[in-house]
Amino acid sequence: MASERHFSPVDRLLLQADAALRTLLPFSGQPSRPSPGIVQPEAELDEQQAQHVAGLMRINHTGEVCAQGLYQGQALTAKLPQVRSAMEHAADEEIDHLAWCEQRIRQLGSQPSILNPLFYGLSFGVGAAAGLISDKVSLGFVAATEDQVVKHLDEHLQQIPQEDQKSRAILEQMRVDEERHASNALDSGGVRFPKPIKFGMSLLAKVMTTTTYRL
Repeated sequence: MASERHFSPVDRLLLQADAALRTLLPFSGQPSRPSPGIVQPEAELDEQQAQHVAGLMRINHTGEVCAQGLYQGQALTAKLPQVRSAMEHAADEEIDHLAWCEQRIRQLGSQPSILNPLFYGLSFGVGAAAGLISDKVSLGFVAATEDQVVKHLDEHLQQIPQEDQKSRAILEQMRVDEERHASNALDSGGVRFPKPIKFGMSLLAKVMTTTTYRL
């Protein structure tokens, strides 16, 4: 069985820079799975509906940018190799969501949030800090974050018109994946965060969703 490759600090920083560029540059993330919306017909949305759906998809896209920053920060400071590997694998899966959301935003005639670099940097810092505390806290943060994402997805699915099957198919598959990420994090030893911490996280998430809906 081959041993895990060991990277120097400089190697890891270069890898993090590459991950940041792949997250933030347009169309740079290459999904491993085709978009679930590709087989769905395009709905005839009026201008107001299209703008609203684009705003919701922009929120979800920024959420995936945050997920990339979080996972990359945690992978940088994770103490156990298996935890680092799990974070990197989760980040790879989130690339699918990132690409799907960006593609749908463009189809709706809009663009991703201009605030994405800011949110990526903040999320990277939070992820790195959580990893420095302990792997259990880091994994617990993943579970709590994914719980928040699932709630947002449920809210968005209620708002997206039924006829927009492209957007709905994307969000439904994302929901399945996010729930699995949360369960895997807890099964790997993550701590369950108390309600006050989750409430604080929900307030921060509210700031993100409010600003990126239009910007």
